[in-house]
Amino acid sequence: MQVEFSYNKGQVIQALRYHFLTKREIRLLVILVNVFAIFAAILFYLHRILPLAFLLSSVLWMCLMGALWFFLPYSIYRKERTFKDHFTAALEPQHFFLSTSKGTGRSWSWREFSNYLETPHFFHLYFDSRSFFLLPKSAFGEGLADARAILRENIKKA
Repeated sequence: MQVEFSYNKGQVIQALRYHFLTKREIRLLVILVNVFAIFAAILFYLHRILPLAFLLSSVLWMCLMGALWFFLPYSIYRKERTFKDHFTAALEPQHFFLSTSKGTGRSWSWREFSNYLETPHFFHLYFDSRSFFLLPKSAFGEGLADARAILRENIKKA
């Protein structure tokens, strides 16, 4: 199965957010900061802490959410040239082949991928916990079910 695709900025940003929120340490950090913010709000309401302490906890919460929701995804999108290129991908029984509009190509055996994750707009093909490739689901059109089957057969799901 062969497909051609380019990336949509909004969809890539959302996919990068999914990537960050699937990481255990980031989820734990978000949960702890949210619990801390709720606890600070309760203490402020009960007049147990000063308004400055509540303000600082609120600023901490806003900074963390801003970093995860805006700063990290947008900074990665700006740095990576990959998201501005046009690709041709081939999902074959033995390997995954990818070539760019500039003519450069690369092939990976399916066993080189550790797992994959399906999100609303992409398949995230992970090499390890930090490096992955985004494969747009929109590129497959009617062949989306076939693409899912190929990935399910060759890569374990996250």
